[in-house]
Amino acid sequence: MTQPATTTTNLVEIFSAIQGEGLNVGTRQIFIRFGGCDLRCYFCDSAHTWETNSRCRIEQTPGKRDFVEYENPVAEEQLLSWIRQQHQGHLHDSISLTGGEPLLHAKFLKQFLPKLKEQTLLPIYLETGGHRPQQLSLILDQIDCIGMDMKLPSVSSENRWQAHKDFLRRCSPQKDVFVKLIVTNQTHWDDLAKASTIIASVSRQIPVILQPATPVPGIAITPPSAEQMLFWQQSLKSSLSAVRVIPQTHKMIGQL
Repeated sequence: MTQPATTTTNLVEIFSAIQGEGLNVGTRQIFIRFGGCDLRCYFCDSAHTWETNSRCRIEQTPGKRDFVEYENPVAEEQLLSWIRQQHQGHLHDSISLTGGEPLLHAKFLKQFLPKLKEQTLLPIYLETGGHRPQQLSLILDQIDCIGMDMKLPSVSSENRWQAHKDFLRRCSPQKDVFVKLIVTNQTHWDDLAKASTIIASVSRQIPVILQPATPVPGIAITPPSAEQMLFWQQSLKSSLSAVRVIPQTHKMIGQL
């Protein structure tokens, strides 16, 4: 039996900004931030997205931060209208689906993304926790690039190894995908070694980003030392072809 279409979704915000993480760092994107997340990483810099909200905020002019609040849930046509408002000239390189966890909205995205791509002609970049492979399958054909945030138990208190492996197998090799590993001074090498084994079992060509955790007010987080970062990168490169160290650069330049 065909499931009924999902024509509304829950948003946190829409805005235009410079991507500060991963392989797309420095590019200009339209960010669609969805509400709701089923993970609870203690270092999360977007904890306000964990629950769905009654209202969302929408930037009116790209990069001006002139937000106006609207009620949730948001209808498909309204969302398309807001994206058209952001999509001016040749300003943006792609559209980022972020959260929260955007794959919690996979049924909505399945019917929404073809219309979004048709109207904007922009690549779609999915930022995800990488633990929902079945939901990924619903929209994979509409995604151009995937940033997968693989959760390390010693950092996030999450253990999603099997889901991460299944997720990565569905992504590669048909899609551009990279894996982000957020690390602190408390990260266990065993976790990084396990992540490396999983990634290499799919393809050692998959790019890996070591991202030092950014301190969050009120939460005790200490980034790794320079020596730790150098050792981890060197060790991971013994089994993976491309291992880069990239912090959250948008935090350095005052971006959202």
